[in-house]
Amino acid sequence: MSLEPGGGRIEGVLPYWLDRPDEEALEIALEVERAGLDALWVGELVTFDAIALATAIGDRTERLRLTLGPLAAGVRSPASLAFAVSSISGLTGSRVDLALGASSPVIVSGWHGRAWEHVAPRMRETVEALRPILSGERTWYEGDLVRVHGFRLRRPAPETRICVAAFGPAMTRVAAQHADQVVLNLVTPEHIAEVRATVDREAERVGRTPPPLAVWVPVAIDPGEQARRQLASQLAIYLAPPGYGEMFSRLGFGELVEYARGGAKRAELADRVPFELLAQVCAVGSASDIAARLSSYHGAGAEVVGVVPSTAEDPGGRTAISVAAGARRQSTSR
Repeated sequence: MSLEPGGGRIEGVLPYWLDRPDEEALEIALEVERAGLDALWVGELVTFDAIALATAIGDRTERLRLTLGPLAAGVRSPASLAFAVSSISGLTGSRVDLALGASSPVIVSGWHGRAWEHVAPRMRETVEALRPILSGERTWYEGDLVRVHGFRLRRPAPETRICVAAFGPAMTRVAAQHADQVVLNLVTPEHIAEVRATVDREAERVGRTPPPLAVWVPVAIDPGEQARRQLASQLAIYLAPPGYGEMFSRLGFGELVEYARGGAKRAELADRVPFELLAQVCAVGSASDIAARLSSYHGAGAEVVGVVPSTAEDPGGRTAISVAAGARRQSTSR
């Protein structure tokens, strides 16, 4: 299915719920395929390596398109990223796209010992270096931050789309001017509309067609205490990082952001995340509420809505994924 302006693509996103068994990711992937959603995003946090997990999913599914990532551009080299796409596709027969993001200082510097600086220029150079590699060319790229000397991918993947996670003006410019798709996470429909306008403007400034916009939206059907806690625990991770903290502050939760940036633990932050904040950046409520909320993101300018199913009270995300599939059918039948 092609990406068409104003279209209503709904895709699945593997969640990073730390309160659930790691293997649930495979159950969710199978539910996404059974429901007929358009694709599945496979990222990573502290459970499975994304490349290994995407390979396992591709081996267990028959027609599910995969988007690997967003992976931190500052952690893996262009050659290793191209290897990942080529390996998953070659071993499973799945169509694989690649998403890249800046990630955070904690992950890039703290976990991996890589430099957290010049993230937007590094992203631009990474995308520039990846294009010829994925096309099968022997690549010589000499950037200020990224270098590739003489590498050639044995199994090219020229149809691979490169998606960039954009947050902040510099990264949004890079995404608009160089990416095949732009993705955001945990934002409001109003924020989507603002980014859509910025992406259009920046792309047109360099004479290219504006790339489509995707957004990840956590979904919980009539959430009870466990589901709300699960959503709050995950959102707590994003309160302190640059960009997200400023966005949540503009939404009226500045005190919570300051508390997070003061070094509060995730469990303490989760206790303080109000349902009003969850309702701003998630889709929660009845099936009709969910359908309307997903539609509002499409209406704001997102060609793709990625559904992140809450599984605390909905094992495998079956109900959430089913409701999302129903909303997709309604969208495509209009």
